[in-house]
Amino acid sequence: MDHGALFYVQPFLLSMCISAFLCFVIIHVFRRIIIRDGRSGGKYLHDNTISRFGGGAIISAFMITLFTNQYLVFDQLVWAMACGGMAIFFIGILDDLKSLSWKSQIFFQIALVLMIFIFGVRIFHITNPFGGIIKLAHGDFFLFSLIFMLCWIVFVMNAVNWSDGIDGLSGGISCIAALTLFIIALKPQVFQPPIAIIAIIFAGSVAGFLIFNFPQAKIFAGSSGSFFMGFILAILAIAAGAKIGTTLLVLGVPLMDALWVIGSRLYSGRSIFHGDREHLHHRLLRRGWGVKKVLLLYYGITIFSATVAIITQSINKFMIFLILCCIVIIFFVMISYETKKQTVA
Repeated sequence: MDHGALFYVQPFLLSMCISAFLCFVIIHVFRRIIIRDGRSGGKYLHDNTISRFGGGAIISAFMITLFTNQYLVFDQLVWAMACGGMAIFFIGILDDLKSLSWKSQIFFQIALVLMIFIFGVRIFHITNPFGGIIKLAHGDFFLFSLIFMLCWIVFVMNAVNWSDGIDGLSGGISCIAALTLFIIALKPQVFQPPIAIIAIIFAGSVAGFLIFNFPQAKIFAGSSGSFFMGFILAILAIAAGAKIGTTLLVLGVPLMDALWVIGSRLYSGRSIFHGDREHLHHRLLRRGWGVKKVLLLYYGITIFSATVAIITQSINKFMIFLILCCIVIIFFVMISYETKKQTVA
């Protein structure tokens, strides 16, 4: 192994070990002081005797490894991630304990985006899949950049949070996405070692958590963990040369699932934040799929999408993303039709 590879292997292993150790401690402490939050009909398949504080382990491992890495310069991006992560940790824990209203959650998410915008995180353009770029900032005019960041970060955070409904799902997808951004950041035409280090630290933090989150889970990510995973992926996509298309492709299934559920809730006159079990993974479970089979489907599509994102150019990514969207929509329609047939029967 060459010396350069150690720059990335060491922080990955360190963050993974810290995360796994903290998860182990949380699990055993929680078993002694079982906290029941009184919720019923939640998104998880297990009872409330399993800790939802896995996000604390992920965030802590990420922060510790980030701040002890000697090769990272603490610029605006790193400080924005650190401060954003700490804010998510406290708000997420509060949501897991008190169940915040959707209005409070959205207010916090908007405030979070405004905070990192003030820190200096900007997106100046996005790649036009048909060639060239689409500018979002003109001189000192950043309004379109801010609007795009608000929509992008809030959407990804909630999509990842909504995918956190079965063991190993949101964490596995987030880990694959982080590794994809890591590989792309090291490609010669991109070559962003700081982004690669941050991405691999994040992947390690999630990987350590996944050791205890695979079926049957001994710990959940909770709101703090799922929001944090979505937050970091959304920020990395902006920082890594505006790799929005790459992240869209890799997170295609949870993002499409989020759009489908939002449309379904609006069509039925419900709030888009109304909790239910209408997500794709819930529908598949009702059709008799096992948790591991659902994970295999999600992981398989995500790994395929990640491979495509790594080896193709923007126009090809866009076309494949459209094809993936069509396939997923057809799949959703088929699942919905079968569900209605079973209900009528």
